[in-house]
Amino acid sequence: MFELLKLNKTVDFLKHARVISMISLLLMAASVASLATRGINWGLDFTGGTVVEIVYSEAKDTSELRKAVEAQGVEGVIVQHFGAATDLIVRVPPKAGKGNEMVSRIESAARSLESDAVIKRVEFVGPQVGKELAEQGGLAVLTAIICILAYVAFRFEWRLALGAVAALVHDVIVTLGVFSFFFLEFDLTVLAAVLAVVGYSLNDTIVVFDRVRENFRKMRKGTPEHVVNTSVTQTMSRTIITTGTTLFVVIALFVQGGSMIHGFATALLLGIGFGTFSSIYVASYASIKLGLTREHMMPVVVEKEGADQESLLP
Repeated sequence: MFELLKLNKTVDFLKHARVISMISLLLMAASVASLATRGINWGLDFTGGTVVEIVYSEAKDTSELRKAVEAQGVEGVIVQHFGAATDLIVRVPPKAGKGNEMVSRIESAARSLESDAVIKRVEFVGPQVGKELAEQGGLAVLTAIICILAYVAFRFEWRLALGAVAALVHDVIVTLGVFSFFFLEFDLTVLAAVLAVVGYSLNDTIVVFDRVRENFRKMRKGTPEHVVNTSVTQTMSRTIITTGTTLFVVIALFVQGGSMIHGFATALLLGIGFGTFSSIYVASYASIKLGLTREHMMPVVVEKEGADQESLLP
């Protein structure tokens, strides 16, 4: 399989790297702007509150159910379809001491539209729990990035470490930016997907960096751009197979996995796409721009004391 997908000629991947890098910067700027202005649609796991899932026998409009719930005196309600036009979820901000009463009102509103409506799920989450989850989730992502920076700097070179971290930050910010722009719900499954994206993006980058280091030591001629192009070409068959098989599974989850893991699959799809792209046009290109040369990748020769003297033994 690797031989079938093997490229015979070195592809000049970095030919348009400057333009593509500018597009990446624009995507990051747009993502940061969206996060600053629109924020993130935090799920119930983070905000706390009450969620009620209702199943009807016929399709219902969200505005219809929202009016019925508000008519029961429940304010600040959010009504969304949940996988099918007959399934809806009602989300209400936390109100201390009124959880059971609020659920009763929502049930009454739901059955006012259809007497056979089924209350499939009722969940309560405290706001303190949600705040702790948000803090710990952000801390987990930050810790992972710092550990990766130290690991890559120790194993390879600090220029490659900065390039790898730049690619990770790019992937995470753009993925969060897409969730912010389209106001997709960000729950614990999405946070797990973001952490998985960090690992996937690093794995792809490390494979390319390992080949870059090997080629710098083998190829005595050629610019850093040529070495990187050669390395990416040599690893492309592996990238195509790994990314293709992973996408095959994630697309199946996205289409058939149901609404419970829809956000998880969406974040993985975005992360895998951006992660594959960033290992070339962010991580490798940033390392070159930081001044990466062959001398930085050559093994350090340790001179032993007395090595320059003649041996006393015959």
